[in-house]
Amino acid sequence: MRSAEEVDSRRAVEELKELAELTGGPDGARRVAWTETWSEARDWLRGKLEQIEGLSEIETDEAGNLWATAPGESEKAVLLGGHMDSVPNGGWLDGCLNTIAALEAMRVLAPQQRPVTLRMVDWADEEGARFGRSLLGSSATAGTLVPDDVRNLQDRDGVALPDALKEHGVELDRMKESHRELENAVAYLELHIEQGPVLERMDLPLGVVLGTFGVERHAVRFTGQHAHSGSTPMDVRRDAFVAAARSATAFRDDAARRDDVRATTGFVNVSPAIVTAFNGWCEMSLDQRALDAGVLADMLEKAKEASERIAGEEGVSVEWERLWRIEPIPFSEELISLGDEAVTEVAGRSHRLPSGPLHDAAEMARLMPTVMLFVKSLRGLSHTKEEDTPEEDLELSVRALHRLAVKTMEWAKE
Repeated sequence: MRSAEEVDSRRAVEELKELAELTGGPDGARRVAWTETWSEARDWLRGKLEQIEGLSEIETDEAGNLWATAPGESEKAVLLGGHMDSVPNGGWLDGCLNTIAALEAMRVLAPQQRPVTLRMVDWADEEGARFGRSLLGSSATAGTLVPDDVRNLQDRDGVALPDALKEHGVELDRMKESHRELENAVAYLELHIEQGPVLERMDLPLGVVLGTFGVERHAVRFTGQHAHSGSTPMDVRRDAFVAAARSATAFRDDAARRDDVRATTGFVNVSPAIVTAFNGWCEMSLDQRALDAGVLADMLEKAKEASERIAGEEGVSVEWERLWRIEPIPFSEELISLGDEAVTEVAGRSHRLPSGPLHDAAEMARLMPTVMLFVKSLRGLSHTKEEDTPEEDLELSVRALHRLAVKTMEWAKE
């Protein structure tokens, strides 16, 4: 198979710019899944794929995922994955770098003789931007999607998810039939911008991902008694907001004492929310993330203990409601090692790091050996039009994905 130097990484960067021009604007990317702009991006990608020699088929499955297949000597298949959809006013790289880098790898590898089959997939609705359900297409194919859990989802205009799917030829109750696409899959590879500051802080262009964080997400509600702000002495107040604020600080401090975990208070609601009263009720969110399941469980236990202690000190009660959870998902040690080799060969040095955000790779890792590569994000920004990565680093990432694909096909043939 040809060397990575024959991958036209500059062409991939120019195609990223071409896509941004086609589906972006002054406020950023507009490729929200199940919209006309997303369909335009999909048509653009299909047109590029149709020009590649050596592809046996380009098809859309029951979940709306787009597949391109280059048959090899074996039906065993290595998958290169990504997603074309974006968040509203998103960046020019999130998701589409994955697919365009995979497109460039397919251009080089599809016409060659290969020991195993190579397939590229553009997952439908990774972001969940319109209906709030992330990883929709990949979870359907992985078999983890429960149709009844999403059947009643609506967008801000009141359009139901099943109706939006139908407009794009997808039937909700048939989406899981797409699982057949994974029948011969033996490995999944994905490239993504880091969306965080770690690689930039280390002055490294590329890294290899250890896995995706597990997440514990809760609503924490404090109930005290609101009263007049002028007539109530400080020592008798039962201020729910103060209890919440102290708890939020305790959650943050606990995470700061640990190694590479996250704890975030994202929203705070209070009642009565008027200037002349302190608040007798306060609801806040807590999002905790860690790569180790035991660490994540300990973080949650410590957070509950802290909130109960603080509630007692402030004369209020506290209750917790789980909003969502997902277990940590580690990636394949063997493929992580191959990723290290690929990154070191093109960039001189590799670094291993976890992924805080979820990706389609998390769904695939439940079923097959999986790994991701990260490329530096400037200022750690993503999901914004200010998202950016140096073009020379983007080119390195395309070359690294190609090398990883070659190494993985050789690994998979045995």
